[in-house]
Amino acid sequence: MDVPLQVAIASDHGGFKLKGEIIAFLKKMNIECTDLGTYSEESVDYPDFALPVAEAVRSGKYTRGIIICGTGIGVCIAANKVPGIRAALCHDAFSARASREHNDANVLTMGERVLGVGPALEIVKIWLETEFQGGRHSRRLEKISRIEDKYCSK
Repeated sequence: MDVPLQVAIASDHGGFKLKGEIIAFLKKMNIECTDLGTYSEESVDYPDFALPVAEAVRSGKYTRGIIICGTGIGVCIAANKVPGIRAALCHDAFSARASREHNDANVLTMGERVLGVGPALEIVKIWLETEFQGGRHSRRLEKISRIEDKYCSK
């Protein structure tokens, strides 16, 4: 990896415990991360935590983002509303690797109620260590950018 990874991470109440496990794992891997909330298991609205991570990655302040909720679906939908964000919901190692190699995903979403800690940490490790392949995949990302341009300019 050419640029040191800087990860913005957040969760709603449904992903709070797994977020803590991931933060500890990132620290063991010597990867800089910033916790953007939530800070308890008290019920909150997931878009309020998906948006700051997506905006932090879009701004370039962070190279990647990780967001966790109960299923990973809600935060994925919310994050993907931000232009330039390619959030990928991954619940297995294959999807994690492919989301980076083929889609250059810059935000990883997961569901605490779907995954155990062990598989989640494996997904995070693979996702952070996998590089974008470029080539024919770059053409596809350019097409996604044109879709964003078409609908975000209105």
